[in-house]
Amino acid sequence: MRPADTGAGPDPATTERFAAEAATRVLAAPPRLGSVRLLAVDGPSGAGKTRLAAEIGDVLRARGVDTAQVSTDDFATWDEPVSWWPRLAAGVLEPLAEGRPGRYRRTEWSAHGQPYPGSWVDVPAADVLVLEGVSSGRRSVRGVVSVLCWLDHGDEAARLERAVGRDGEWSRPHLRAWQRFEAGWFAVDEPWKAAHLRYSAEWTNH
Repeated sequence: MRPADTGAGPDPATTERFAAEAATRVLAAPPRLGSVRLLAVDGPSGAGKTRLAAEIGDVLRARGVDTAQVSTDDFATWDEPVSWWPRLAAGVLEPLAEGRPGRYRRTEWSAHGQPYPGSWVDVPAADVLVLEGVSSGRRSVRGVVSVLCWLDHGDEAARLERAVGRDGEWSRPHLRAWQRFEAGWFAVDEPWKAAHLRYSAEWTNH
């Protein structure tokens, strides 16, 4: 299946601090997606985006903030790493911008690693939408993003081994191809340059 980003990523203490800072930042920022504050967590596969996004969501909910979360892994496949975006825009971003709930059909995977249209997912018009995954902070969406987090933890080889350990050895050639693609994508899109918060070798604020 397409890699869900649950790699080891930063250590738990750093993740907790980063999540708290991201939550504070997004609540202080103006909403740009209608009345919704969109927080994007972008970065390469295996960097720990899913765990960080979940932590941010937990922090926000603990502060009494109505929070929804969407992963780009619900859309992406090996063959369509980023070209699925119109489905996300039409099903989620455009309705939320108009004050309506969103809805999309999740990509699911067969036992043989083949994608197929899965269950429908409802997305409420919450106070904050946490959007995480590769290309979630892409250039075309930055105008409606309140806070962009860039996560690039660990080198490419380490991220590959984490992902293979998670998904199985059969996924190694797919993951290598995915890493080659995302390296080219990020080189052009440069989301880290627009990030409000970055975690790489060191956590930096902007």
